[in-house]
Amino acid sequence: MPPSRSTLRARAPLRVSFAGGGTDVPPFPEREGGAVLSATINRYAYCTLRPRNDGTVSVQSLDYGDTVDFSLDNPVTFDGRLDLPKAAIAHLLDYPHAFTATGFDLFLHTNAPPGSGLGSSSAVMVAVIAVVAAHLGVDLTPHEIAEQAVRLEREDLAIPGGLQDQYAAAFGGFNFIEFGKNEVTVYPLRVREATVHELEHNILLAFTGHTRSADHIIEDQISRYEEGQADALAGLRAQKDIAHAMKRALLRGDVPAFGDLVGQAWVEKQKMSSRITTPLINDAVETALCHGALGAKVTGAGGGGHMVFVCEFERKHIVAEKLLAMGMTVGEFTFSQQGVTTWRVESK
Repeated sequence: MPPSRSTLRARAPLRVSFAGGGTDVPPFPEREGGAVLSATINRYAYCTLRPRNDGTVSVQSLDYGDTVDFSLDNPVTFDGRLDLPKAAIAHLLDYPHAFTATGFDLFLHTNAPPGSGLGSSSAVMVAVIAVVAAHLGVDLTPHEIAEQAVRLEREDLAIPGGLQDQYAAAFGGFNFIEFGKNEVTVYPLRVREATVHELEHNILLAFTGHTRSADHIIEDQISRYEEGQADALAGLRAQKDIAHAMKRALLRGDVPAFGDLVGQAWVEKQKMSSRITTPLINDAVETALCHGALGAKVTGAGGGGHMVFVCEFERKHIVAEKLLAMGMTVGEFTFSQQGVTTWRVESK
């Protein structure tokens, strides 16, 4: 049976990681078990697939300003240009029972730049897997999409990093995720609607103005853990405890306690690598705490990207003004309860 000739689209939500980041980075999960609490927001990675019949696949990324073309008759070459989507496409083309492809155009873009600390690269990977699988008639669950994204990124392409972003993008919503030696378990949290609204009412998301590559931070964290450095071990183990405490605070609807735990997570995160923070990040956290923030932290590996600030609402505007004066871009968001989604656009 041939694949559909209609245009397909997909979107996968970006995420804010509140606690546990780093405990999802191997080898920690295999040895001690990791735990992360994160939530997806109303910013997305988008993907559009348009079929063609000349045996060519063309991938265009607005974020990287690059386009790659390859023939279905030749093996995919991994040369550093859009390797993530190429790996997903190559894998799915060989998937058992997949329709025989005749070629397609793939257009990618996100609401946040790569290196923004919102899991955008993994969200793109999840969106690509979902839309190509739908085109080829491959039925994948959110867990299978996330598993494939992890394997392609971390194993096949050997890109250093954690395991949480792919599951957040695939499942959506508030999730408590545990990472073991051979298993990842996603626990969707049934957070009360009033608590979700209160969090949206009290949280600021700020962009430092600097994107970063997480590779050197993650490699430093892994090295310090492997060497048994006491502060790195303490920071990682504390992250797990804070993630559990944060889950309890969320389910109780205790937003002030949640904000305090965000601050604790940041204190412990800095122990994992000296490269996680910067003078700007330090100044932003200190300034925010002095003017009404309950807690603040970076949302990704560190070194730049986005930061999240949980504030007393009556002083939230003051915190925002101070961050803007520091040259940061400040905004609000709502939480997204839906994970990766695909839909079809019928040709007229």
